[in-house]
Amino acid sequence: MMPLVTDTLDRLFTLHRGDLAQDKDRVLAELGPRIRGMAVSHVQVDGALLDRLPNLEIVANFGVGYDTIDAAECGRRGVTVTNTPDVLTDEVADLALGLLLATLRQIPQSDRYLRQGRWLDKPFPLTGTLRGRKVGILGLGRIGRAVAHRLVAFGAPVAYHGRRRQDDVPYEYHPTLLGLAKAVDVLIVVAPGGPETRNIVDREVLAALGPEGVLVNVARGTLVDEDALAAALADGTIQSAGLDVFADEPRVPQALIAQEHTVLLPHVGSASTHTRNAMGQLVIDNLVSWFSGKGPVTPVAETPHPRP
Repeated sequence: MMPLVTDTLDRLFTLHRGDLAQDKDRVLAELGPRIRGMAVSHVQVDGALLDRLPNLEIVANFGVGYDTIDAAECGRRGVTVTNTPDVLTDEVADLALGLLLATLRQIPQSDRYLRQGRWLDKPFPLTGTLRGRKVGILGLGRIGRAVAHRLVAFGAPVAYHGRRRQDDVPYEYHPTLLGLAKAVDVLIVVAPGGPETRNIVDREVLAALGPEGVLVNVARGTLVDEDALAAALADGTIQSAGLDVFADEPRVPQALIAQEHTVLLPHVGSASTHTRNAMGQLVIDNLVSWFSGKGPVTPVAETPHPRP
């Protein structure tokens, strides 16, 4: 959590730093009934934790994705959940395009090639390109739309798959992910994580992308079957992959690290000082607004405000 968040919350509220506690179970046992609000980042908030926080009113998540929070269970218990939409949209979309270009043009590989002195022997091999490619987007939410907007500026045709067709966009819609994968040769994943989307990019989807196919994931690692992806890269089922997220972070499968045609980043999609501070300010704004009686600023769909 950014110092902006912890310092401000410490000034405005009675703040208990569970992230710094050596014995979290003891802290929960002693303080659980007194806790009314939580600011969390990548923390599992489930029924078992909620049982220990009987007076909890609000969970303010530091991030737009909240798949580690059982928001439906929070809703059943009357606990409001908030996230940080919009403020990180452009940053993640920029990173997605940068990762796509780095993967296609092998930018990290060519950097290593120069640093190792290999350019003295011969030029770096020719690479792939964005030219002539059709790009599919899995999940046309805020970030997906921002990615599509940038792709249009690059002259790339865009198609998408999501839970429903969106009539206010000009992009080609595919009702199934497999159909989208067959129609494109680049697939950018920006859909939410969670049980419904676990391993949705599987062996069949990767095979549909084809031997010139490129996968870019800036959403959640759980959306991609990493074993199937490593196999697809190793046997040439697809050409390359650019990944900012992984299923068991910060542990990254060695089978992916070993692939030459991958660009792997340590989950840095929103990781600029500017954007992380904006996210932190929205966490603060949600908690301050809630405890001043005005309700949350950005409640998630499962815990709307006011409640029906």
